[in-house]
Amino acid sequence: LRMAAKATVANVISDIKLMPEGQFILEDGHKFTGISFGAEKSVAGEVVFNTGMVGYPESLTDPSYRGQILVLTYPLIGNYGVPNDEKDKFGLPKNFEGKEIHIKALIVADYSHNHSHWASTGSLSAWLAKNGVPALYSLDTRQLTKIIREKGAMLGKLEFKGQPIDFDDPNKRNLVAEVSRKDVLELNKGAGTKIIAV
Repeated sequence: LRMAAKATVANVISDIKLMPEGQFILEDGHKFTGISFGAEKSVAGEVVFNTGMVGYPESLTDPSYRGQILVLTYPLIGNYGVPNDEKDKFGLPKNFEGKEIHIKALIVADYSHNHSHWASTGSLSAWLAKNGVPALYSLDTRQLTKIIREKGAMLGKLEFKGQPIDFDDPNKRNLVAEVSRKDVLELNKGAGTKIIAV
């Protein structure tokens, strides 16, 4: 058992050395270097933070984070992987807030390369990469959170080597239109009580 654990640690260290680094840059000039664990793609957006201890799959798929680079303050992320995309009887996702990842990028202090949970169907890293969402870890999220808390939400960008990108303000777009349904959805058809959500 001890030999197996040593082999696992050695494999993780080897994988980390192969992972590319990315630059996280705030519009006020602060720069951070982190290790990639998502898609290797430069993006820009508004930087915000979340202090939740659990629930990162829900946060990443929350439409209210559309166009934002999300900084998670909890120090360990990815340890329980990602659940499946099972739907309920109304066709709505059981384990997510929306049908897709809405954040532009994810920033965390530490990423757990080994996930373990009975409901997990894959790693956070693989899920982000599959959906084209970049992510960095090994950054000082305490300092980042302090900057955002004191100066307010600001623009930021995540850049990889050879992929320069300009800052982009998502608030100049109609974000509500981007995340809203384009058609009418009727749930529980035929039931006595009728509830309308506008």
